[in-house]
Amino acid sequence: MAANVPAPQRPTHVPVEWVDRDRSLLDFHARVLHWAQRDDVPLLERVRYLAIVAGNLDEFFEVRAALYVRLCEPQAALDAIEPAAQAALSAAAHRLVEEQYAVYHDRIVPALEQAGIHIIPHRKRSAAQKRWVKAYFDREVRPLLLPIGLDPAHPFPQVASRSLNFIVRLAGKDAFGRVNEVAILKVPKNLPRIVRLPKSLGGKRILAVTISSVIRAHLPELFTGRTVVEFAQFRVTRHSDLSIDEADARNLRTALRQGLEHRNYGQSVRLEVSADCSPFLLQGLLRQFALPASALYPIRGPLNLVWMHELIALVQQPRWLFPHYEPTFPRGLLGHASIFERLRAGDVLLHHPFESFDGVLAFLREAVSDPDVLVIKQTIYRTGTDSALMELLRQAVQRGKEVTVVVEIKARFDEEANLHWAEQLESIGALVVYGVVGLKTHAKMLLVSRRESRGIRRYAHLSTGNYNPRTAAGYTDLGYLTSRPDVTADVENVFALLSNQSRIPKLNKLILAPFSLQRYLLEWIDRTAQAALSGRAARIIVKVNALTDEKLMDALVRAGQAGVGIDLLVRGACMLPAQIPGKTDRIRVRSIVGRFLEHSRIFSFLAGEEEVLLLSSADWMNRNMLRRVELAWPIDDPALRERIRQECLQYYLDDRADAWDLQGDGRYVPVQASAPDAEGAQAKLMATYRAT
Repeated sequence: MAANVPAPQRPTHVPVEWVDRDRSLLDFHARVLHWAQRDDVPLLERVRYLAIVAGNLDEFFEVRAALYVRLCEPQAALDAIEPAAQAALSAAAHRLVEEQYAVYHDRIVPALEQAGIHIIPHRKRSAAQKRWVKAYFDREVRPLLLPIGLDPAHPFPQVASRSLNFIVRLAGKDAFGRVNEVAILKVPKNLPRIVRLPKSLGGKRILAVTISSVIRAHLPELFTGRTVVEFAQFRVTRHSDLSIDEADARNLRTALRQGLEHRNYGQSVRLEVSADCSPFLLQGLLRQFALPASALYPIRGPLNLVWMHELIALVQQPRWLFPHYEPTFPRGLLGHASIFERLRAGDVLLHHPFESFDGVLAFLREAVSDPDVLVIKQTIYRTGTDSALMELLRQAVQRGKEVTVVVEIKARFDEEANLHWAEQLESIGALVVYGVVGLKTHAKMLLVSRRESRGIRRYAHLSTGNYNPRTAAGYTDLGYLTSRPDVTADVENVFALLSNQSRIPKLNKLILAPFSLQRYLLEWIDRTAQAALSGRAARIIVKVNALTDEKLMDALVRAGQAGVGIDLLVRGACMLPAQIPGKTDRIRVRSIVGRFLEHSRIFSFLAGEEEVLLLSSADWMNRNMLRRVELAWPIDDPALRERIRQECLQYYLDDRADAWDLQGDGRYVPVQASAPDAEGAQAKLMATYRAT
């Protein structure tokens, strides 16, 4: 009989202080802004990154800032967030906005002008240019404008979140002999934010004017008989995260529609104003929106740089864009007349955007046209307003197939599009399910049931990303096609759970949140720690968009202190500090910001002789583990496992062009290129797939 071997002793756990989640998120936006400053990035792509940061900040304030602003109100409970944390986050947000506009003025505008693209303010326009702008204003703009003079009968109008507005101070009396000195002018959202001047006025140069400068130049014309003393542009951002009591809502769809009607008029959280706004107008705006001084963002330049997306479309010069990349058709599907036949021979991995989303559409298209396909089931989280995939589902219904669609109508900022598609499908006979009360359905599944000679056979597609052809061209994601009975039976059972909420049998392969995913991951992290303590090989590599779940982070810290080598590829917010001596020195956190948005989720665990590699729809956040329906599934095929390790993990760990490493002091530092022509992971993948 073998002697009893004492279990390896765990080292004393040294606790760590987590990084603030929102501060980490702002750091990610700063890394994106860095791309607007890179000389090796084409000019209009740099403009695009600047606009992306502006949009990211809008969403940050709409979703994350409300609690911080409430703390500044006298009646607020001050124990929700420490005042120091509130002040630090506010300071970081202000610094980022200042840096954003410094990049605009000091880097982007000079580079545009050097390329012959000029955004001309009123004071620099020639007489001929002013005449053209005046004619444009009279013809296209003025008929849409209606200033509101403020008085007891005309209170401050409702101002929608992120809308552009002017506040104007007037001298003199109105038509009724009264002194109402303040007026508000809303800029209609259907006006373009930038307008190109005719070639006859610019020669070889591309000349453009912002709509705000057009209106600003002609403000006095809107106030006949009054004198414009001073004015400023302003823009308010409001809390826009819908809050619906699902347990109390008799009809979730109706409740959501009502919430959407009021989304743009929620609590004010940020006020952007022209930097030259007078104290009189400024204080009036702060009072109107009940905001503290910390929520004020004086802007030196045009408000809302999101409009620069329009500049890219207006210029339309390919030489200032990234070279066009044409994704290849998925190589695992090439040479096969039938995808069903191919899947009976083995699983197929799809790597987007290097391989096109056409493989997914081809799978669904074959299912729609095949008379032996009886049932199609799919989850929808974000699919967009114009979706070829949704049109295929409509065709499936019209061809007499049973179509079940689980639509997550609470997908933030995609609620309207998802409601539209749900109602469209429901109106023609599809079975539409709205998920589970209290949870978001974030799992990405497509299941096809087909009558074959040996009975019904199922085929499934699982994905780390959304069923959205547009974002599939710009997000890195992995799709998995299979006809394995153990996997497809699990998918069938998950659909049954979502439609009737009955208990499901033990799953064969899929790991499902909120039931077992967090526990499963904790068990594997513990296995690696045990392996390291006993002197066996131990390694963890995780690729996610965000890492904020405290239980998982604590387990990773313990595993690292037990001797496990841990690499975390975290695109955005990461609350786990890395490289702290004696605490997290065996944990490396890396963020990749590139041409495409990193979006795939991959979990790799090695514990001695045991090893598992999982793909998943879930980030390592508490909401994904406990408040969403999420899937993870193992990849068992050795060739596919090796391909994922190489393309999705090792290439990124070797990246010396687009990678940032998290330091012990909380800073992200760009990885130094090992050579002047160092290639990033995404560039390497594009080159690899071009060659196939």
